[in-house]
Amino acid sequence: MTILTSVASLEIDELTKTYGRTKALDGVSFSAGRGVIGLLGPNGAGKTTLLRMVATVLAPDSGSLRLLGLDPADPAQRIDIRRRLGYLPQSPGLYAGFTPFDLVDYVAVLKEHTDRDWRRDETRRVLESVGLADVMHQKIRRLSGGMKQRVALAAAMVGSPDLLVLDEPANGLDPDQRLQLRSLLSQSSTVLMSTHNISEVGALCQSVYVMFSGRVRFAGTPAELAGLAAGRVWEDDSQDPRAIRSWMTATGAFRHLGEPPAGAQVVDPTLDDGYLFLARQEHR
Repeated sequence: MTILTSVASLEIDELTKTYGRTKALDGVSFSAGRGVIGLLGPNGAGKTTLLRMVATVLAPDSGSLRLLGLDPADPAQRIDIRRRLGYLPQSPGLYAGFTPFDLVDYVAVLKEHTDRDWRRDETRRVLESVGLADVMHQKIRRLSGGMKQRVALAAAMVGSPDLLVLDEPANGLDPDQRLQLRSLLSQSSTVLMSTHNISEVGALCQSVYVMFSGRVRFAGTPAELAGLAAGRVWEDDSQDPRAIRSWMTATGAFRHLGEPPAGAQVVDPTLDDGYLFLARQEHR
């Protein structure tokens, strides 16, 4: 399952990782270039493990990666990758006694940006881009959860990295901030992001990978993922026990997924329908 592009920012080949008796990654391979790449899957599917490897904070047991044309297994090349990489972990650890300005400036120092004036301008730019201009000099401990998430996102974006690795970037963001995030990510070079919000994939991603049990089970476009459920979704006034999944919509109608009965009102599938159909196939 591989999406090939003219310039591969990510080349992932047969990655494996085991924790005790649990195989977190089981031969994951794909190649991707510029654009926003979405990772979908249930908790425990291996998404965070994969992102940590792409962020160069975790080494695989076997397999190989090339990031931005470089090999993270080589120490010198790994340092070069980190200069060009931005990473937002699932639970970012922020120094509560720092201000957002201090923290982002500190990350810029870690990335070896030595020009103090440039760092100040860049720190202000990324904090303003995530809507934190008014609080950039307040202590992080005083900020709301959504503000802290945006501080971490600003830190990941400092220096306009060639590769952004984001683990659940929209956590804690309100609808307006989610729209702002979409605008920001659409301007980035290559973004690999995991999310549980399927609508974010449809709005943001040019390609999507779905993982179950440490393996990539789907690779394609959001439209192709939705298309897996084509001809398998219908609506009715009552719940149909023959469906593999049924739920009530906001209009009060029941939406069904499975093999529609004769005369059923078949409707166009959504990304949710395609994902649910794939999940059902996986757990048969």
